[in-house]
Amino acid sequence: MYNGLIHAHNGFRWLVVLFLVIAIIKSFSGWKNNKSFDKSDNLIALLLLSFTHIQFILGLVLYFMSGKLASIGESMKDGALRFWALEHGLLMIIAIVLITIGRVKSKKAATDVLKHKKGVIFYSVAFLIILWAGLVKPYLLGKPWF
Repeated sequence: MYNGLIHAHNGFRWLVVLFLVIAIIKSFSGWKNNKSFDKSDNLIALLLLSFTHIQFILGLVLYFMSGKLASIGESMKDGALRFWALEHGLLMIIAIVLITIGRVKSKKAATDVLKHKKGVIFYSVAFLIILWAGLVKPYLLGKPWF
């Protein structure tokens, strides 16, 4: 079961990245070209939000199944263990919060341009965090991308 969850978590990260990139591109285009915030923009943001929350649940289950919580004191002495026991999860929670806030703020903004602008800002910051803590740093620690 643990291996299946690891594979699901690894697979879902690509859906999150894909929809995050699509949301950033659509929002940036809508912001710069003064486009209306239509159903497709809303759907992309909703799917992004859904995938990130599913990814969070998978990660949370994996975290508690792995036993990393029990050895967190020992993990603080080793950079790689500390990353997996603490930093990865905290950074991903911050990214998910930013995506959630971006969705809410862009949905409630007064004008379409403002909706797109808020999406670009929040989604881009979340993307940078996910890029670092979900792709680059794990790769540097020896975890393959696929």
